[in-house]
Amino acid sequence: MTDPHSTHSTTPAPDVDALVERLATGERAWARTRLPERRELLLDVAAATAATADTWVRVAAGIKQLNPASPLLGEEWLSGPYAVLTYLQALQKTLRRLDEGGDVLAGTRITRAPGDRLAVQVLPYDTYDKLLMNGFHAEVWTTPGTTEEQLRATAGLTQRTPRQTRGVALVLGAGNILSIPPLDVLYQLFAENRTAVLKLNPTTDALADVYRAMFKPHTDQGLVEIVTGGPEVGGALAGHPGIAAVHMTGSEATHDAVVWGTGEAATAAKAAGTPKLTKPMTSELGGVSPIIVLPGEWSDADLRYQAEHIATMRLHNSGCNCIAGQILILSSDWPQKNAFLTALRRALATAPARPAWYPGCEARVQAARDLHPDAEKPGGTPERTLLTGLDLTDPDETAFTTEYFGPVLGVAEIPGTATQFLDDAVTAANERLHGTLGANLIAHPDTIKALGHHLRATVADLRYGTIAINAWTGVGYATPRATWGAYPGHTLDDVQSGIGIVHNALLLDHTERTIVTGPFRPAPRSLLSGEASISPKPPWFVTHTAAARTGRLLTEFAAHPRWRDLPALFASALRG
Repeated sequence: MTDPHSTHSTTPAPDVDALVERLATGERAWARTRLPERRELLLDVAAATAATADTWVRVAAGIKQLNPASPLLGEEWLSGPYAVLTYLQALQKTLRRLDEGGDVLAGTRITRAPGDRLAVQVLPYDTYDKLLMNGFHAEVWTTPGTTEEQLRATAGLTQRTPRQTRGVALVLGAGNILSIPPLDVLYQLFAENRTAVLKLNPTTDALADVYRAMFKPHTDQGLVEIVTGGPEVGGALAGHPGIAAVHMTGSEATHDAVVWGTGEAATAAKAAGTPKLTKPMTSELGGVSPIIVLPGEWSDADLRYQAEHIATMRLHNSGCNCIAGQILILSSDWPQKNAFLTALRRALATAPARPAWYPGCEARVQAARDLHPDAEKPGGTPERTLLTGLDLTDPDETAFTTEYFGPVLGVAEIPGTATQFLDDAVTAANERLHGTLGANLIAHPDTIKALGHHLRATVADLRYGTIAINAWTGVGYATPRATWGAYPGHTLDDVQSGIGIVHNALLLDHTERTIVTGPFRPAPRSLLSGEASISPKPPWFVTHTAAARTGRLLTEFAAHPRWRDLPALFASALRG
């Protein structure tokens, strides 16, 4: 991923000392703000977000060079105001339960997971989830050895002791998915109990007024500040003694520049273990995400649908996602392998065209092609690239260590069927691919049934922060009560996909990962094949022809959930 804070900006630099002092004053006010008032602030932000949603999506279309009439605008509704609104609604419910003195997890299904872990069901959470996300499930798994008593006693994090604030945080905002910056700010406020300054990625400067309108209830009380500018602004803020902690979403290179500095001084500091930044640093940095396809006996319709599914994992947001699937792992012994690759090439070629909008995208694609002379250009747009024949045993293969952040998909094959293939693919993903943010696994229901308990046990061996089975890990990002972040264990000098988590609207402690599952087929084929799901093709698919309207309706519903609005929403989803 390119450096999200390196673009030159002509905006006057803010008065950093005055800004940090305002937030320090706001922190003292935040300590006096009781839970009911904090909840009201969340509801006020939700109302402001709903009021700015149209403007948000219109500005987003300009940033991403999308035709305002394109169905692809559905991506901006769903990964923009919709994601923020669903999180705000979930978080305010957690605060209400804490204020009432109740158990945050009362009524929540908690079961055992492999390796002495607990699994907390976060999707579906309520009746609306059961209807809108029918057939999709998500669990947050705890760290091994966590007891249910510990889990319940700590749920709520810092909001259990709201008077104990923790200083002022700097959030270095992402430039690709436009709900990330506000969601990261909300996590600092409510999970970390800090006031926050959001330094925007210059790519998103056009949204500054939208973000300010959303956070006006907080900025009016000195709890949030939003600034623009280049790397000098971010550096001044990160190094300011009044900043207690830093969180960023971006690239590993940017993280290292913030933590260690640049040039020879950074190399020396890293070797000596003496970071330039000595305050707490959390991050979400992307990586090389696998898509493991288990061999099975698929129908032609299954091949086409899952090819579209994988095309979506790569082409959503023109591939400029830190969670974009990048390496497809197939069995060389799968009799339908070639038929599937044919369907995949067709899906990549026929998916709606869109610009390679993110800075540096075209150069990254060309660099991948230069290193792979046999790279295929399936069509659709000039940048779409398919790299076949990748060797997972090749220690020099750059596709396994370079996050392309663009529409480049690699394909690697290993032998085996059933259990052996699954085990070997998981080992390859863990040991050969850089980063641990998310992994995707696709399997026919009959294959899942045949694997039995072995599948869940093997999933426990996958070292990723979000794992999706017959779904895209992006569903985990959009599930407000799920956790989002790298697999635990990274360090400042080997940060890979980052340190820490965000989202987590139940404010759970002792978390390790999120597991998402979805239906193998869309309705009505799912029902005809015995799957208990009425969900049609999801609106986040790049091939969903009614995605923009469905995304708008879902956003409006998230702002004001009403039963009477569901028929129009379902009708739009089905039309796609």
